[in-house]
Amino acid sequence: MKQKLVQLIYLIFGDPKKNSLEHRLFNAISLVNGSLNILGSIFEEQTEYSHRVIILNLISGFILLTMYYFSRFRNIYYVLFWPLNLTILVYLSSLWFLHGGSNGGNHYYFIPALVIATILLKNHNIFFIYAFYAFVTGFLYIFEYFYPNFIVPQKDRDAEYMDLGGNYIFVQILTGILIFILSRNLNIERKKSDNLLRNILPESIADELKMNDTVQPKRYDSVTVLFTDMAGFTQIAEKMSPEELVKELHFFFAEFDKIAKKYGLEKIKTIGDAYMAVAGLPTPNHTHARDAVFCGLEFQQFMKKQKEERQKLGLPSWELRLGIHTGSVVAGVIGTEKFAYDIWGDTVNTASRMESSGLAGEVNISLDTFHFVREDFICESRGLIKAKNKGEIEMFLVKEAREA
Repeated sequence: MKQKLVQLIYLIFGDPKKNSLEHRLFNAISLVNGSLNILGSIFEEQTEYSHRVIILNLISGFILLTMYYFSRFRNIYYVLFWPLNLTILVYLSSLWFLHGGSNGGNHYYFIPALVIATILLKNHNIFFIYAFYAFVTGFLYIFEYFYPNFIVPQKDRDAEYMDLGGNYIFVQILTGILIFILSRNLNIERKKSDNLLRNILPESIADELKMNDTVQPKRYDSVTVLFTDMAGFTQIAEKMSPEELVKELHFFFAEFDKIAKKYGLEKIKTIGDAYMAVAGLPTPNHTHARDAVFCGLEFQQFMKKQKEERQKLGLPSWELRLGIHTGSVVAGVIGTEKFAYDIWGDTVNTASRMESSGLAGEVNISLDTFHFVREDFICESRGLIKAKNKGEIEMFLVKEAREA
């Protein structure tokens, strides 16, 4: 029931994922005010000038509902900022003359009208809008003072007090609702931005960045870096369209993200078909090497399963080279416009060489990582392998986890 109600609200006012806060509020304001104006014309009390009020309500209601239609279903709302505000101001100014002027309580509605204008502000000049509203209300007060005969008075004292009190209470409620909607939506938008920031940066780093606007670089004495690369990527990629290629990489990397999260690794970045993650930061632990190897083995299991399924369908298959190395790194955030959490140090370079010197379908680890995991995994020595710019490095292939 709740889900259906939410879907109905999204249908009427717009989906938060597709429509901005200003757009949704524009839809709500134009629809609600337009509907209330038309309803007001139906229930307007019969007086000497009631026909004018009825015509005013009908015309303004129709205009506001037309704006709602263009905003909600034609996605046109920004250019309607001034038409909406002018419609509201003309309507309120007309009621000022037809409902007892400042004694009728209609002037209270200029407060939520200004709140509405401020909420929908976007790129408009706030000082001009405030000055414009001040000019309109000031003009009405001055005009009433010098030309009171233009104001249609209330028929008696009881009607005046009922109108005044009713308008005052309704404006309080309306202003409160507007502020509630604004604060609630601002909280939603803040959560969305926080979630986006935490998808880019580790949670503790994101919190530090929000508090201090900067992140202090930190040295980690022992972490484990994992690198992967698609074997034969160039040859397969040449046979695919850009859309197909991106879709393929997204499929694999999305699964890598899930596996990395399962074992507590922090994804650092992807570069083309390469994937880089690290265990043991931003929160240090003593199981980082073990976690990284388990993660690497599951990566390869996933890739082998995908290869078997694709070969049955006669589709090109991917294979993964994967390298792991343990050592010290420096981690921090670089950039001011587009933040990026990264790690630096010889450990990163060596992990990259573990990958490039690895074998497709295998988990290739360095001697340093082997020292941490030899009690947990069955490993096969490859001896000394020449690595680019690193000379000869002793490497091992992790075959499987030892039975507990």
